[in-house]
Amino acid sequence: MTRPDGDHGPPAVYRAPMIGGANRALRLGVCGMSASDERGMRRVERFERVADGAFVWTRTDDGEFFLGRIDGPLREDHTDDATATGLMYCRPCRWTPTPVPEHEVPAATLRTFARGGRNFQQTHDPDVSDQSATVWRTRGT
Repeated sequence: MTRPDGDHGPPAVYRAPMIGGANRALRLGVCGMSASDERGMRRVERFERVADGAFVWTRTDDGEFFLGRIDGPLREDHTDDATATGLMYCRPCRWTPTPVPEHEVPAATLRTFARGGRNFQQTHDPDVSDQSATVWRTRGT
């Protein structure tokens, strides 16, 4: 498989907690984060370099899982709503139209969410890309 960035191999998979902002992100078709210091801006720079087509998992405040695919460049949004939900730095993202049942979410993804944390991060597991691709084929847009 050739990734959108021209590299060969399966697309990378990330978790995007978007705590307090996942519902807004799903509604707007974006994946995003905030940054309030230099360290946070370095995370935004890494997020900006994620290849289009990469998989991203998020979970709503109600505990529902959604799978998405990054699909465009970074943009900034400093509106009150974006600031309140922590989504000031966003990229377009195509999300599954309905939640993915927990039993279909890759085990590695469940572990990343179980550890907690608020950061967008890559999931390093040899099977997670193929498992996410299977979910995308059956549930994606």
